[in-house]
Amino acid sequence: KVGDKLNSGKGAAPEAGNALLLSEIPLGTIISNIEMRPGQGAIIARSAGTFAQLAAREGKYAIIKLPSGETRMILVTCLATVGTVSNSDHRLQVSGKAGRSRWLGRRPRVRGVVMNPVDHPMGGGEGKSSGGHPRSRNGIPAKGYKTRTPKKDTNKYIVERRKK
Repeated sequence: KVGDKLNSGKGAAPEAGNALLLSEIPLGTIISNIEMRPGQGAIIARSAGTFAQLAAREGKYAIIKLPSGETRMILVTCLATVGTVSNSDHRLQVSGKAGRSRWLGRRPRVRGVVMNPVDHPMGGGEGKSSGGHPRSRNGIPAKGYKTRTPKKDTNKYIVERRKK
């Protein structure tokens, strides 16, 4: 609320709006603005209305359920804010007209199937053609193709991948 005093760091009470170390936040608490590395600054759950949940603690790692549905280990020395990010109704806002989207810098989206073959893998053909297999502009398969590197170092910190 407006006028509330917020605290952060060691010794702060686990109340909404206070930033604490993950080691000091009670299990099951809804959190947001989470650091990935100590002192790096908030990276996870910063968008309007988003939150994560502190599920467990194992040694020097806290297990967190992220907004995407992924479960991940993060060092307990990282900071997080107790509570959700405000303005959860933001996703319900309708732009109303193309111009309002343009004010925000969003340009029109042109479908690959209506482009020429020089511009997109699904372009070209005679008349209204189907476009063949769905692909991104640079030829990577769309719809379900995993793009994360299998040998990535940080894979060991992911307890459970997000569900489709």
